[in-house]
Amino acid sequence: MPDEQTQKILVVDDEPEVRKLVAAMLARNGYRVLSADSGENAIRLFKNNPDTDLLLTDVVAPGMSGPMIADQIAALKPDIKVLFMSGYDSTQVVQRYVVEKGYSLLVKPFTMEQLERRVRSVIEGGEKKTVGA
Repeated sequence: MPDEQTQKILVVDDEPEVRKLVAAMLARNGYRVLSADSGENAIRLFKNNPDTDLLLTDVVAPGMSGPMIADQIAALKPDIKVLFMSGYDSTQVVQRYVVEKGYSLLVKPFTMEQLERRVRSVIEGGEKKTVGA
């Protein structure tokens, strides 16, 4: 199993403050972090970094939603691990495309400890499924 020093996480959030904070929290825990402000940028970054271990994406975003981003990246790497985050855990989109399909969801706001615990669980396979599973 790779350690944090070799694990790469792609963070996608359209809110700059959230994206920067999450990326800083992950980097502080030793992960290599890429960040994107849109689905289009996330997919471009992923194509240049196919060794990415985890996609951490907001569910609701303008243009391309988190589940749409995950589906497109899974088409490129079927075994990609995915962790969704959202401040709206009870919306129909979150329920239908994340919770009901068994994906992992991290509810905003979250602490650094909660983020680290969920990221580790998803990467190590303790969470239910990946997009391509």
